[in-house]
Amino acid sequence: MDHRQHEPPPPFWKSPAGLAWVVAAVVGGFYLFTEHQAHLYGWLPYLVLAACPLMHLFMHRGHHHGGDHHHRDDAHGGLHDRRGQ
Repeated sequence: MDHRQHEPPPPFWKSPAGLAWVVAAVVGGFYLFTEHQAHLYGWLPYLVLAACPLMHLFMHRGHHHGGDHHHRDDAHGGLHDRRGQ
């Protein structure tokens, strides 16, 4: 039996095919940006407006709105949530 340790294959992005995909994506992104810059700037105000509700949804994730979710922990002298953080 062969008891040698087998190394895991390298990640896709470090392979020649992965590097080719990264280069193609960078070149394609640069082309799209330079050739369609006017279209992108036309959408910029809408993207900023769309970012506001998305940030609101994702940034309020840890607030746990509603109910009594804080308790006084006299041993630590501060407020802690139910998870103990």
